[in-house]
Amino acid sequence: MIIHTGYDGISLRNPIVTMGRFDGVHQGHTATLNYLIDKAKKSDGESVVITFVYPQSQNRHNFCLTTQDEKREMFHKLNIDYLIEIEIDEELKKMSAVDFIKDVLFDKIEAKHIIMGYDQHFGNSSEGNFKTLKEYSADLGFTVEQLPEYRPEGNKVSSSVIRQLLLAGDLDTANSLLGYNYVVTGTVIEGKKIGRKMGFPTANILPAINKLIPAGGSYAVEANTKFGRFAGMLNIGVNPTIDPANEKTSIEVYIIDFDKDIYSETISVIFKKRLRTERRFENIEQLAYQMKLDMEETIRYFE
Repeated sequence: MIIHTGYDGISLRNPIVTMGRFDGVHQGHTATLNYLIDKAKKSDGESVVITFVYPQSQNRHNFCLTTQDEKREMFHKLNIDYLIEIEIDEELKKMSAVDFIKDVLFDKIEAKHIIMGYDQHFGNSSEGNFKTLKEYSADLGFTVEQLPEYRPEGNKVSSSVIRQLLLAGDLDTANSLLGYNYVVTGTVIEGKKIGRKMGFPTANILPAINKLIPAGGSYAVEANTKFGRFAGMLNIGVNPTIDPANEKTSIEVYIIDFDKDIYSETISVIFKKRLRTERRFENIEQLAYQMKLDMEETIRYFE
Protein backbone atom coordinates (compact mmCIF):
# COMPACT_ATOMS: atom_id res chain seq x y z
CA MET A 1 0.00 0.00 0.00
CA ILE A 2 1.28 3.44 -0.97
CA ILE A 3 0.39 6.34 1.32
CA HIS A 4 -0.03 9.92 0.09
CA THR A 5 -0.37 12.91 2.41
CA GLY A 6 -2.59 15.39 0.63
CA TYR A 7 -3.65 15.12 -3.00
CA ASP A 8 -0.92 16.97 -4.94
CA GLY A 9 1.44 15.12 -7.27
CA ILE A 10 -0.56 11.90 -7.41
CA SER A 11 -0.37 9.65 -10.46
CA LEU A 12 -2.83 6.74 -10.48
CA ARG A 13 -3.90 4.15 -13.02
CA ASN A 14 -7.66 3.89 -13.48
CA PRO A 15 -8.38 4.79 -9.82
CA ILE A 16 -11.46 3.22 -8.22
CA VAL A 17 -12.15 5.45 -5.22
CA THR A 18 -14.03 5.51 -1.95
CA MET A 19 -13.75 8.10 0.79
CA GLY A 20 -14.63 8.78 4.42
CA ARG A 21 -13.18 8.98 7.92
CA PHE A 22 -13.37 5.20 8.43
CA ASP A 23 -13.09 5.56 12.19
CA GLY A 24 -12.88 2.07 13.64
CA VAL A 25 -12.70 0.40 10.21
CA HIS A 26 -15.74 -1.57 11.40
CA GLN A 27 -17.76 -4.24 9.62
CA GLY A 28 -19.63 -1.71 7.49
CA HIS A 29 -16.37 -0.09 6.39
CA THR A 30 -14.80 -3.46 5.68
CA ALA A 31 -17.73 -4.47 3.47
CA THR A 32 -17.26 -1.26 1.43
CA LEU A 33 -13.49 -1.69 1.23
CA ASN A 34 -13.70 -5.32 0.11
CA TYR A 35 -16.18 -4.27 -2.56
CA LEU A 36 -13.78 -1.50 -3.64
CA ILE A 37 -10.89 -3.95 -3.97
CA ASP A 38 -12.97 -6.41 -5.97
CA LYS A 39 -14.25 -3.62 -8.24
CA ALA A 40 -10.71 -2.37 -8.88
CA LYS A 41 -9.50 -5.85 -9.82
CA LYS A 42 -12.40 -6.40 -12.21
CA SER A 43 -11.81 -2.95 -13.76
CA ASP A 44 -8.06 -3.43 -14.12
CA GLY A 45 -7.67 -0.42 -11.85
CA GLU A 46 -6.20 0.55 -8.50
CA SER A 47 -8.13 0.65 -5.22
CA VAL A 48 -7.88 4.12 -3.69
CA VAL A 49 -9.09 5.14 -0.22
CA ILE A 50 -9.39 8.82 0.68
CA THR A 51 -9.52 9.26 4.42
CA PHE A 52 -10.02 12.54 6.25
CA VAL A 53 -7.77 13.25 9.23
CA TYR A 54 -8.52 15.66 12.05
CA PRO A 55 -5.60 17.73 13.39
CA GLN A 56 -4.28 16.38 16.70
CA SER A 57 -5.47 19.46 18.61
CA GLN A 58 -9.08 18.86 17.55
CA ASN A 59 -8.95 15.17 18.39
CA ARG A 60 -8.95 15.98 22.11
CA HIS A 61 -12.68 16.56 21.72
CA ASN A 62 -13.29 13.99 19.04
CA PHE A 63 -12.20 10.67 20.49
CA CYS A 64 -11.38 8.07 17.87
CA LEU A 65 -11.86 4.32 17.75
CA THR A 66 -8.70 4.04 15.67
CA THR A 67 -5.66 6.28 15.52
CA GLN A 68 -4.27 7.10 12.09
CA ASP A 69 -1.47 4.56 12.54
CA GLU A 70 -4.03 1.88 13.41
CA LYS A 71 -6.11 2.75 10.36
CA ARG A 72 -3.04 2.56 8.14
CA GLU A 73 -2.26 -0.93 9.44
CA MET A 74 -5.83 -2.11 8.86
CA PHE A 75 -5.96 -0.70 5.31
CA HIS A 76 -2.63 -2.37 4.63
CA LYS A 77 -3.94 -5.76 5.82
CA LEU A 78 -6.94 -5.38 3.51
CA ASN A 79 -4.52 -4.88 0.58
CA ILE A 80 -5.64 -1.41 -0.43
CA ASP A 81 -3.41 -0.08 -3.25
CA TYR A 82 -3.36 3.63 -2.35
CA LEU A 83 -4.26 5.55 0.80
CA ILE A 84 -4.71 9.32 0.45
CA GLU A 85 -4.80 11.16 3.77
CA ILE A 86 -6.38 14.62 3.67
CA GLU A 87 -6.24 16.80 6.77
CA ILE A 88 -9.47 18.50 7.76
CA ASP A 89 -8.12 22.05 7.90
CA GLU A 90 -9.92 25.38 7.46
CA GLU A 91 -9.42 25.33 3.70
CA LEU A 92 -11.05 21.93 3.37
CA LYS A 93 -13.90 22.88 5.70
CA LYS A 94 -14.73 25.85 3.47
CA MET A 95 -14.47 23.90 0.21
CA SER A 96 -17.85 23.31 -1.39
CA ALA A 97 -18.86 19.82 -2.43
CA VAL A 98 -18.77 20.84 -6.09
CA ASP A 99 -15.24 22.26 -5.76
CA PHE A 100 -14.13 19.07 -4.02
CA ILE A 101 -15.52 17.00 -6.87
CA LYS A 102 -13.94 19.17 -9.58
CA ASP A 103 -10.63 20.15 -7.95
CA VAL A 104 -9.80 17.03 -5.93
CA LEU A 105 -11.65 13.97 -7.22
CA PHE A 106 -11.52 14.92 -10.91
CA ASP A 107 -8.50 17.19 -11.40
CA LYS A 108 -6.01 15.86 -8.82
CA ILE A 109 -6.98 12.21 -8.36
CA GLU A 110 -8.63 11.65 -11.75
CA ALA A 111 -11.14 9.20 -10.29
CA LYS A 112 -12.69 6.84 -12.82
CA HIS A 113 -15.27 5.28 -10.51
CA ILE A 114 -16.41 6.42 -7.06
CA ILE A 115 -18.08 4.17 -4.51
CA MET A 116 -20.20 5.89 -1.88
CA GLY A 117 -21.24 4.35 1.40
CA TYR A 118 -24.77 4.52 2.74
CA ASP A 119 -25.93 8.04 3.68
CA GLN A 120 -22.43 9.49 3.09
CA HIS A 121 -21.81 13.25 2.85
CA PHE A 122 -18.83 15.49 2.07
CA GLY A 123 -17.89 19.12 1.42
CA ASN A 124 -18.71 22.32 3.30
CA SER A 125 -21.48 21.70 5.87
CA SER A 126 -21.72 18.12 4.53
CA GLU A 127 -23.67 19.44 1.55
CA GLY A 128 -22.37 16.86 -0.92
CA ASN A 129 -23.82 13.37 -1.31
CA PHE A 130 -24.38 10.63 -3.88
CA LYS A 131 -26.85 12.81 -5.77
CA THR A 132 -24.25 15.59 -6.08
CA LEU A 133 -21.65 13.20 -7.49
CA LYS A 134 -24.17 11.71 -9.88
CA GLU A 135 -25.06 15.18 -11.17
CA TYR A 136 -21.46 15.92 -12.24
CA SER A 137 -20.28 12.43 -13.16
CA ALA A 138 -21.30 12.46 -16.82
CA ASP A 139 -19.74 15.84 -17.63
CA LEU A 140 -16.50 15.01 -15.81
CA GLY A 141 -16.23 11.48 -17.15
CA PHE A 142 -16.44 9.26 -14.07
CA THR A 143 -19.05 6.81 -12.81
CA VAL A 144 -20.47 6.55 -9.31
CA GLU A 145 -22.46 4.05 -7.29
CA GLN A 146 -23.87 3.93 -3.77
CA LEU A 147 -23.82 0.79 -1.66
CA PRO A 148 -26.83 -0.17 0.48
CA GLU A 149 -26.74 0.15 4.25
CA TYR A 150 -24.84 -2.70 5.87
CA ARG A 151 -26.92 -4.25 8.67
CA PRO A 152 -25.61 -7.61 9.93
CA GLU A 153 -28.51 -9.43 11.63
CA GLY A 154 -30.49 -6.20 11.43
CA ASN A 155 -28.06 -4.23 13.62
CA LYS A 156 -27.03 -0.69 12.72
CA VAL A 157 -23.27 -0.42 12.27
CA SER A 158 -21.70 3.01 12.68
CA SER A 159 -18.69 4.53 14.41
CA SER A 160 -20.92 6.66 16.66
CA VAL A 161 -22.95 3.62 17.79
CA ILE A 162 -19.76 1.70 18.60
CA ARG A 163 -18.38 4.65 20.59
CA GLN A 164 -21.58 4.78 22.64
CA LEU A 165 -21.43 1.03 23.29
CA LEU A 166 -17.82 1.16 24.50
CA LEU A 167 -18.54 4.13 26.76
CA ALA A 168 -21.54 2.28 28.17
CA GLY A 169 -19.47 -0.82 28.90
CA ASP A 170 -21.15 -3.06 26.29
CA LEU A 171 -17.92 -4.54 25.01
CA ASP A 172 -19.47 -7.66 23.47
CA THR A 173 -21.79 -5.74 21.15
CA ALA A 174 -19.09 -3.21 20.28
CA ASN A 175 -16.64 -5.96 19.34
CA SER A 176 -19.34 -7.68 17.30
CA LEU A 177 -20.01 -4.53 15.26
CA LEU A 178 -16.31 -3.81 14.84
CA GLY A 179 -15.68 -7.32 13.60
CA TYR A 180 -12.65 -7.61 15.88
CA ASN A 181 -11.72 -7.00 19.51
CA TYR A 182 -11.19 -3.35 20.44
CA VAL A 183 -7.55 -2.38 20.92
CA VAL A 184 -5.80 0.35 22.89
CA THR A 185 -2.09 0.97 22.31
CA GLY A 186 0.08 3.11 24.53
CA THR A 187 3.37 3.65 26.31
CA VAL A 188 4.07 2.04 29.70
CA ILE A 189 4.72 4.79 32.24
CA GLU A 190 5.60 4.98 35.92
CA GLY A 191 2.65 4.58 38.27
CA LYS A 192 2.13 4.69 42.03
CA LYS A 193 3.04 0.97 42.28
CA ILE A 194 0.11 0.28 44.60
CA GLY A 195 -0.78 -2.86 42.69
CA ARG A 196 2.70 -4.24 43.35
CA LYS A 197 2.11 -3.93 47.12
CA MET A 198 -1.02 -6.07 46.74
CA GLY A 199 0.77 -8.74 44.73
CA PHE A 200 -0.43 -7.48 41.36
CA PRO A 201 2.29 -5.38 39.71
CA THR A 202 0.55 -3.48 36.94
CA ALA A 203 1.77 -1.65 33.85
CA ASN A 204 0.29 1.84 33.55
CA ILE A 205 -0.56 2.66 29.96
CA LEU A 206 -0.57 6.14 28.44
CA PRO A 207 -2.62 5.95 25.20
CA ALA A 208 -2.72 8.36 22.28
CA ILE A 209 -4.44 11.62 23.27
CA ASN A 210 -7.27 11.10 20.79
CA LYS A 211 -8.01 7.44 21.58
CA LEU A 212 -11.40 6.48 23.00
CA ILE A 213 -11.08 4.61 26.29
CA PRO A 214 -13.90 2.19 27.19
CA ALA A 215 -16.07 2.55 30.31
CA GLY A 216 -14.42 2.20 33.69
CA GLY A 217 -14.14 -1.27 35.15
CA SER A 218 -12.13 -4.47 34.92
CA TYR A 219 -11.54 -6.37 31.70
CA ALA A 220 -9.95 -9.61 30.55
CA VAL A 221 -7.43 -8.56 27.90
CA GLU A 222 -4.61 -9.89 25.81
CA ALA A 223 -1.44 -7.86 26.21
CA ASN A 224 0.72 -7.67 23.11
CA THR A 225 4.32 -6.87 24.07
CA LYS A 226 7.68 -7.18 22.36
CA PHE A 227 8.08 -10.41 24.34
CA GLY A 228 4.89 -11.93 22.93
CA ARG A 229 1.20 -12.04 23.81
CA PHE A 230 -0.02 -12.74 27.32
CA ALA A 231 -3.33 -12.93 29.16
CA GLY A 232 -4.00 -10.04 31.50
CA MET A 233 -6.59 -8.27 33.57
CA LEU A 234 -6.95 -4.55 33.04
CA ASN A 235 -8.57 -1.84 35.12
CA ILE A 236 -9.82 1.50 33.85
CA GLY A 237 -10.82 4.03 36.48
CA VAL A 238 -9.92 6.45 39.23
CA ASN A 239 -8.99 3.90 41.93
CA PRO A 240 -11.62 5.08 44.46
CA THR A 241 -10.50 2.61 47.13
CA ILE A 242 -6.96 4.00 47.09
CA ASP A 243 -7.82 7.68 46.73
CA PRO A 244 -11.53 8.64 46.97
CA ALA A 245 -10.72 12.22 45.90
CA ASN A 246 -8.88 11.18 42.73
CA GLU A 247 -10.52 12.22 39.46
CA LYS A 248 -7.80 11.20 37.00
CA THR A 249 -8.53 8.04 35.05
CA SER A 250 -5.75 5.50 34.72
CA ILE A 251 -5.34 2.36 32.61
CA GLU A 252 -3.48 -0.41 34.41
CA VAL A 253 -2.91 -3.96 33.23
CA TYR A 254 -1.67 -6.89 35.28
CA ILE A 255 -0.03 -9.28 32.83
CA ILE A 256 -0.33 -12.85 34.10
CA ASP A 257 2.89 -14.92 34.37
CA PHE A 258 4.99 -12.02 33.12
CA ASP A 259 8.05 -10.51 34.81
CA LYS A 260 9.80 -8.46 32.11
CA ASP A 261 10.72 -4.78 32.40
CA ILE A 262 8.56 -2.92 29.87
CA TYR A 263 8.80 0.65 31.17
CA SER A 264 8.79 3.12 28.25
CA GLU A 265 7.83 0.32 25.88
CA THR A 266 4.78 0.40 23.61
CA ILE A 267 2.19 -2.30 24.25
CA SER A 268 -1.30 -3.02 22.95
CA VAL A 269 -4.17 -4.40 24.98
CA ILE A 270 -6.91 -6.30 23.18
CA PHE A 271 -10.24 -6.11 25.03
CA LYS A 272 -11.79 -9.60 25.25
CA LYS A 273 -14.38 -9.47 28.05
CA ARG A 274 -15.69 -6.97 30.60
CA LEU A 275 -15.46 -8.51 34.05
CA ARG A 276 -17.15 -5.88 36.24
CA THR A 277 -17.71 -2.18 36.80
CA GLU A 278 -15.35 -0.17 38.98
CA ARG A 279 -16.45 0.30 42.57
CA ARG A 280 -15.05 1.44 45.88
CA PHE A 281 -14.15 -1.21 48.46
CA GLU A 282 -14.02 -0.75 52.20
CA ASN A 283 -10.29 -1.35 52.36
CA ILE A 284 -7.28 -2.45 50.33
CA GLU A 285 -7.64 -6.03 51.54
CA GLN A 286 -11.10 -6.30 49.97
CA LEU A 287 -9.77 -4.78 46.76
CA ALA A 288 -6.88 -7.28 46.67
CA TYR A 289 -9.34 -10.15 47.18
CA GLN A 290 -11.50 -8.90 44.30
CA MET A 291 -8.44 -8.61 42.07
CA LYS A 292 -7.65 -12.24 42.87
CA LEU A 293 -11.17 -13.19 41.77
CA ASP A 294 -10.76 -11.10 38.61
CA MET A 295 -7.51 -12.89 37.82
CA GLU A 296 -9.13 -16.30 38.30
CA GLU A 297 -11.99 -15.33 35.99
CA THR A 298 -9.51 -14.05 33.41
CA ILE A 299 -7.56 -17.32 33.50
CA ARG A 300 -10.80 -19.29 33.09
CA TYR A 301 -11.74 -17.13 30.13
CA PHE A 302 -8.47 -17.76 28.32
CA GLU A 303 -8.57 -21.48 29.14
